Amino acid sequence: MNAHYSILIQWSEADQAYIASLPEFGPYALTHGATYEEALKNGQEALDLLMEETLPLPRPQTFDVTHRKVA
Repeated sequence: MNAHYSILIQWSEADQAYIASLPEFGPYALTHGATYEEALKNGQEALDLLMEETLPLPRPQTFDVTHRKVA
């Protein structure tokens, strides 16, 4: 995988699992894992499949330090 796509991992109380979302690919691009590491691995596998199957590929989100607010 040679792309700059995001994988967001969050704990879900309702599911009692870590949820890995792939925001560039839409709200239903989700997978999960019992551990953070498992969710990341599953997210990477899902991302690889999405990159093979999705045309055109969405534009990757990037972090822009100039627009970051410090608390």
